[in-house]
Amino acid sequence: MKTIRANRETPSVDTPLPRLRPVALLAVMLLALAVAAAVVVGCGSSADGDGQPSLEGTSWELTGWSISSQDPNDFTITAEFNDGRMGGTSAVNQYGGPYTAGDDGSFSVGEFASTMMAGPEPDMRAEQNYLTLLAEAKNYAVDGKTLTLSDANGNQSLIFTAATAASPSE
Repeated sequence: MKTIRANRETPSVDTPLPRLRPVALLAVMLLALAVAAAVVVGCGSSADGDGQPSLEGTSWELTGWSISSQDPNDFTITAEFNDGRMGGTSAVNQYGGPYTAGDDGSFSVGEFASTMMAGPEPDMRAEQNYLTLLAEAKNYAVDGKTLTLSDANGNQSLIFTAATAASPSE
C-alpha cells in the first residue's frame, strides 16, 4: 500500500501585500474621515437647538398647573436649580433635593427634604398638590421664559414663568 503525501506549501512570510492604487487609498482615507466626523457630531451636544437648555442656575415661579380647584397664583411656589439640586418655596414650607434634566427633555426629582411648618388649610393643600405633581414630572420644556413640566403621559402638569430678580432697595 502506497501513501501519497500532499505537497503543502506555506506562503512565505516575505510575500509582499498587494499595493493599493493611490485613488483607492484616498477613497478609503476619506471614508474613514467621514465616519469619524459622523461619530463626533453624533456624540456632541445639541447645538442646533433641538435639545432643551440646561435648568442649572435658573429660578422660576409657578403660574399654572393641572389642578383646577386652586389657582397657583394665590400661593408663593418657586423652583430654583443649582448644582444638581432643586429647591424653593412650596406655598408654606421650603423644600429641596436632587433633580436630573436631560437635554432630551427628560426630567426627574429625587427625594426632597422640607421644613415642617403648618399653614392655612388651602396653602397646605396647594403645597401637597405641588409636591405630588413635581414628583410625577417626567419631562420638561423651556420656551422663552416658560418652563413646563409634564407627566409620563405627556400631560402638562406644572407651568412656571422665569423669576424676575428683585431690584435692590435704595
